Amino acid sequence: MTVQAPQFSPELLHYLRDISTAEPPILAQIRADITAHRLGKMAIAPEQAALLTWLAKLINTKKYLEIGTFTGYSSTAMALALPDEARLVCCDINVTFTDWARDYWQRAGVAHKIALHLQPAIITMDELLANGEAETFDFALIDADKPPTPHYFERCLKLVRRGGLIALDNMLLGGRVMGEPQDNSPPSHAILREFNARLAADERVETLVLPLGDGLTLVRKK
Repeated sequence: MTVQAPQFSPELLHYLRDISTAEPPILAQIRADITAHRLGKMAIAPEQAALLTWLAKLINTKKYLEIGTFTGYSSTAMALALPDEARLVCCDINVTFTDWARDYWQRAGVAHKIALHLQPAIITMDELLANGEAETFDFALIDADKPPTPHYFERCLKLVRRGGLIALDNMLLGGRVMGEPQDNSPPSHAILREFNARLAADERVETLVLPLGDGLTLVRKK
């Protein structure tokens, strides 16, 4: 029995990936491309995407909301995992990065499942709520700019059904979130520190924070 997760060396992480279900070639290509452009730190890790798609299958996800699409790794992974009739709503504001995502979706044969909204995500979520789509999503992923995280979360909580899941990436800020913000700390430090503490006591949800990537929070709506 162990009471603490081991520190994963690059070699051990490579081994873990080798003994798991193989990453689809298109996802490996996306990772290679963003690494070549020195953007790797902005993308979700392969094991995070594998966990999220695994959970999405377990809860029979047919409707997925993504806040922060970047170059399309997580959305492509999710679209590949979900049935042909599934609907994915992706939110981002960066045309350059999402043009990469569109290309990968086409190459993966999943573009027909995905609706991309190029505007602030809060506007898109408010539109979805106004259109009567509250509690119709099975799964949501928040992986975007950190200061609006509480606002993203509250809207996702309205859009996701009971028993549905919300995942939030990069919730630890490299461990800085444990300490008190300093005068030179970015706004995200205080915002995420307060949000994490409040989420742990939120009776509307069940929360699990995993030491994957820079902290992956999983939330189940009661």
